[in-house]
Amino acid sequence: MSYRDAYEAWLASPALSEAEKAELKGIAGDEKEIESRFFSQLEFGTAGLRGTMSTGLYRMNVHVVRHTTQAFAQLILNEGPEAAARGVAICFDCRNNSQTFARESACVMAANGIHVRLFESLRPTPELSFAIREYGCIAGINITASHNPKEYNGYKVYWEDGAQLPPEHADEVSRMMKEMDVFACVKTMDYDQAVAEGKIVLMGSETDEKFLAHALSQISDQAAIDEMADTFKMVYTPFHGTGYKLIPEALKRAGMKHVICVPEQMVIDGNFPTVVSPNPENPEGFYLAVDLAKANGADFILGSDPDADRVGLMVRTGDGEYKVLTGNQTGVLLLDYEIGAKKRTGTMPANPVALKSLVSTEMARKVCEVNGLKCYDTFTGFKFLAQKKDQLESSGEGNVIMSFEESYGYMLGSFVRDKDAVTAAVAMTEMAAWYASQGMTLYDALQALFRKYGFYAEKTMNLVMPGLDGLKKMAQLMSDLRENPPTEIQGVKVLQQKDYKDGSVVDTDTGAKSTMELSGSNVLRYEMADATSLIVRPSGTEPKVKVYILTSGDSKEAADAKVAKYAAWAESLKG
Repeated sequence: MSYRDAYEAWLASPALSEAEKAELKGIAGDEKEIESRFFSQLEFGTAGLRGTMSTGLYRMNVHVVRHTTQAFAQLILNEGPEAAARGVAICFDCRNNSQTFARESACVMAANGIHVRLFESLRPTPELSFAIREYGCIAGINITASHNPKEYNGYKVYWEDGAQLPPEHADEVSRMMKEMDVFACVKTMDYDQAVAEGKIVLMGSETDEKFLAHALSQISDQAAIDEMADTFKMVYTPFHGTGYKLIPEALKRAGMKHVICVPEQMVIDGNFPTVVSPNPENPEGFYLAVDLAKANGADFILGSDPDADRVGLMVRTGDGEYKVLTGNQTGVLLLDYEIGAKKRTGTMPANPVALKSLVSTEMARKVCEVNGLKCYDTFTGFKFLAQKKDQLESSGEGNVIMSFEESYGYMLGSFVRDKDAVTAAVAMTEMAAWYASQGMTLYDALQALFRKYGFYAEKTMNLVMPGLDGLKKMAQLMSDLRENPPTEIQGVKVLQQKDYKDGSVVDTDTGAKSTMELSGSNVLRYEMADATSLIVRPSGTEPKVKVYILTSGDSKEAADAKVAKYAAWAESLKG
């Protein structure tokens, strides 16, 4: 079916409301807009769906949500009656339409005979991962677009281990979606009827209590918090999102007496009125928190993204200002702290290991080597970190003390299989309090780590390529790099060309080929003669290609100079 045929079919469908039909009639003269909405379905992958909200096949709306849920329901039904009885857990965040999409998903599952546990109101993403494991569900759905702008929403899918859907299941859902008519295939039922008949059961504070107990069990050194509780001050912002309730509560129960919340951003609002983008990676979003921190003499600032799976920090510097830490810097600080705290308290497990994504800082590997731990890389995405954790621990090869990604995601403990801002907030606050007891801010601590382990620097370049043309440009860029792999970049020799699609490693000098452990992902990596790693990969959730620069030097200035040099090359890839 052509995009024009799909457009006409939607216009003619009785499933659409009059408002939706009016919206589509309003774009009748805009061929490019029609094409962008109907050229294809939103692509379903291991992270589910993500897109802008409006009417159309390539958009997030109730029809796409129902269609996707019907295919996901069929996957569960194919597992047998026991899977349907185990049921699904469903969660949603603060975004516009999130509760509506969550209820629509619940109604489709219930109509298909699959038991549903639905959170009564918005909850953090990690609590969904926890609920799947805690209640023995076969799967989970989370309506969220994480840190994306307000125009977006998404549909994240999880399997019984609490991690995002395995690739083979995602492929099967995607295949069924292509075969099923977006309207005719859907089974659904009335929400109130499903609740009254017990087909949808609501989850609330009883699940919060269980989740919080596990999060607080990750405290490594309670004495560090207790010692500083009377004087240590911190500022917290949820950026209008789901962390507003459980993160302050967790910090209070941990013993923190001075958690100062940004009042304007404690208001739940899917329009995110106080920020351009509700992303803790963006320093400008912290402006209200900085004012509050300065007014109260706070030691540090902590912010969680709208679905509370990612967390960002700002730390006080020597001149009384506050500086954003990168996800890599926070990850290394927390890793080094957890190692020290577990050694101090005698809680370090046998065969301790740390996990990171392959695009995250190599400084973590150095921290592990110096402290006698192993460090493993995985593909980007916590499903891969969770998979590696389960594989290492079930085989007895290692016990994971922490997993992290440069994109502000951290996972501690064994009760979730996803990044978790609630537990990370507790661990980071414990860390900040301990350093405060040593007369150090987290900024001081980071400088001390650089002196101990070496000067590392990283930068992620986002080559944004929006629209239908952008998708083609992204594919062409990766194709060009594979067909004409660089042997020199910015005057520096490429020692190795790595392609994670087939796991191949090519020695640039000799042309000799070898293979890596990791394969099956659209990622390219270049190992440079100056000990820099350059990684190129298309984003799985946004219209952009990401270029990661991972390097080190004899000084901060030397490392930063390398980053600047390779950033210029990354910019040139946009064409």
